[in-house]
Amino acid sequence: MKKTKEKFKNKYHSIDRFKKGWAIFIKNPMGKTALIILSVFMLMAIASFFVPFLGPVYNPMTGVDPNITYSTGPSFQHWLGTDFIGRDLFVQLLEGAKVAFIVGLSCAFISVVLGTAIGMISGYMGGVVDTLLMRMADMFMVLPSLVILLILSSLWELSIWVIIFIIAIMRWPSVSRIIRSQTLSLKSRPFIEASRVAGASDFRIIFKHIMPNVLPLAFLYMTFRVTSAILVEAALSFLGFGDPGQVSWGMMLQWVWSSGHMFQAPYWLLPPGICISLLTLSFYMLGRSMDEVLDPRLRKEEEEE
Repeated sequence: MKKTKEKFKNKYHSIDRFKKGWAIFIKNPMGKTALIILSVFMLMAIASFFVPFLGPVYNPMTGVDPNITYSTGPSFQHWLGTDFIGRDLFVQLLEGAKVAFIVGLSCAFISVVLGTAIGMISGYMGGVVDTLLMRMADMFMVLPSLVILLILSSLWELSIWVIIFIIAIMRWPSVSRIIRSQTLSLKSRPFIEASRVAGASDFRIIFKHIMPNVLPLAFLYMTFRVTSAILVEAALSFLGFGDPGQVSWGMMLQWVWSSGHMFQAPYWLLPPGICISLLTLSFYMLGRSMDEVLDPRLRKEEEEE
């Protein structure tokens, strides 16, 4: 009965803390703007699943208008125009939104989960374990992820999921260092000492007591990892080393460049570039707004101003 009451109390406390954090977040104009932009791109990504059912012409990769054999400007049938072989650019833009979310969120989730786990273990265990894990983090941190991807892509044809995995593996060290420093601060707190005295195992202390306290910080850094992952994938695709079987915004830019329409078709060049900028900016603004929720000092500075 006592355990049930404690669980209910902890659940109520978590909900109450979330409500307070949301109230602070939603007051921030930057946070509201980020949510609006993200909502638009989310709708675009969802729409990409249904548009191909309108007809084979609207398939982003293989759909070609039989009446068009060159790049055309916006029209009633093709809202953003077509590329050099008659594929609909608006459909490709929607598909690019879906790919951007998949790449960004998948990379960020994998790198943050890996970095958080390693950072907690390293900070809590200390000693040889801490030294080995942090030296491994140092080695990964100095490796240029884009250059490595370019080398691997030139040797093998990498699928979008392999690209996601490689980006994620290269991005966890910075997260692990932040989580490690937070863990070092937490493990000396009285409630951790009380858990040790009560006979709690190291595994239980790390994942039951430390992890809930570092998850908000991990989620904050996840928003910044999304931005970097989207930019890396877009750069890789633009250079012609992305997944050739997958339409993305970077691939759209690569096609407009390789087909010689860079300066002749602004209706083809500008939309993917603007979308990349807006989506990465929205995730950055989301992270900055969340930083204000997690750091009371930032709120005090704004109130003083």
